[in-house]
Amino acid sequence: MSSFLNINNIQKSTGGIEYHPLQPFIFPDTRLLFLGSFPPQRKRWCMDFFYPNFINDHWRIQGLVFYDDKDYFVDNQHKCFKLDLIIAHCHKYGIGFYDTASAVRRLADNASDKFLEVVQPTDIFSLIRRSSQLTAIITTGAKATETVCQTLSISFIPAVGEIVPVPQIDGLSLGRLPSSSRAYPMNILKKAEAYKTMFQRFISL
Repeated sequence: MSSFLNINNIQKSTGGIEYHPLQPFIFPDTRLLFLGSFPPQRKRWCMDFFYPNFINDHWRIQGLVFYDDKDYFVDNQHKCFKLDLIIAHCHKYGIGFYDTASAVRRLADNASDKFLEVVQPTDIFSLIRRSSQLTAIITTGAKATETVCQTLSISFIPAVGEIVPVPQIDGLSLGRLPSSSRAYPMNILKKAEAYKTMFQRFISL
């Protein structure tokens, strides 16, 4: 079992409330922090890490952006992602992950954000303090973007592809990208272009 799992929270996920099953993946040299809403149900996971659903294209997009290979992180034979490669890649480029909710109730049997009731928001400021190198928070969905804007006192919701400064935190920006879910109506190559533009703004590819 991966050390990224928060075992105590997995055991606490009872009574209709799910507590975040993963530990924050952020380190002192993290430069970009992806904040989603909440992981999908565990039955949809193919690995114990962020964006674990095999039909979500996040890791295919990153494969295209950094290695010009959609399947760079993909083990198609076993229908899973190559976690060791993912971890090494994230450390190399300073990419971190967590979510904007630490506890939720699911109002439907799916992974859609619109059916998530946030029971406990994440303390985003505590995540920011974990890295002195952090230059940007990146969101990839409407619910996560709205939550981050409320928490960080950003007065409007940025459009997809837009970058805005975070008030009162010098040198920190919020960028919004298209969702990597296949339900989001955009071709994966177009999504990769948007992600590449955002990455190039904050890190060297």
